[in-house]
Amino acid sequence: MKFKIIGVGTRMPEWVTAGVRDYQRRLPNDVCPEWIEIALGARQKHQLIKKAIEKESLLLMRQINKQDFVVALDVLGHAMNTEQLAEKQLHWQREGADVCFIIGGPDGLSEDCLQRANMRWSLSALTLPHPLVRLVLIEQLYRAWSINAGHPYHRA
Repeated sequence: MKFKIIGVGTRMPEWVTAGVRDYQRRLPNDVCPEWIEIALGARQKHQLIKKAIEKESLLLMRQINKQDFVVALDVLGHAMNTEQLAEKQLHWQREGADVCFIIGGPDGLSEDCLQRANMRWSLSALTLPHPLVRLVLIEQLYRAWSINAGHPYHRA
């Protein structure tokens, strides 16, 4: 099983980069995700946002393999607590599935990306800025791993 996180946006604030780096350092190599950043589509005054989302979508879809299990981070997706994520992680490991988490830009994911997803996951009913989603996602992957590994990080 391999995790891949594909996110729109290439210039994250230093606090996001540092936080992501910290959790990646904590994760064992076999669980540590590969990160792929996609350039943000141009958003100009006279250009439709839909065109930018379509461009981002095309670049996202190119990074996904046919056999990958795709999890779209979407505010309208299925809510899951950390224990449920830990169970999903174990399931993915047993299945040997390569899992791609896709994070849209400021205007979300295209319908094509949402249709390709095997699962839509909402981290929160709140709308989160896409840089923060990266940090919350990696922390939750680490927390789920810590549950499965019996590590004391997660204290319910």
